[in-house]
Amino acid sequence: MFSHIMVGTNDLDRAKSFYDAVLGTLGVPPAMVDGHRIFYMTPTGVFSVSKPIDGEEATHANGGTIGFACNSAEQADAWHAAGVAKGGQSIEEPPGVRAGGMGNLYLAYLRDPDGNKICALHRMG
Repeated sequence: MFSHIMVGTNDLDRAKSFYDAVLGTLGVPPAMVDGHRIFYMTPTGVFSVSKPIDGEEATHANGGTIGFACNSAEQADAWHAAGVAKGGQSIEEPPGVRAGGMGNLYLAYLRDPDGNKICALHRMG
């Protein structure tokens, strides 16, 4: 459904360090740098981070969340730990199982260093 997702940053080097570590736990290679943007290329889509081209401050979306698919609860935990180690803030409940209308999900939530809300999600059998 999506070709790419892009979030903003005010510090491209800090964002690259954070997302290289977090997405590396999912097997995604380090970002390609293209001037004021970085790109994480995968067979299923592209995640990118950019300094705003209008010269204004980057801000995070209120109510927005970007979810990254994980193969296991252990991978989601590694994703979360890598994010906290690189300056992300653990938010919501601690990583764990949440039951709901979509079945049991293992979820871990972070705010990246720019305040963007991101999530690691493992759909449990």
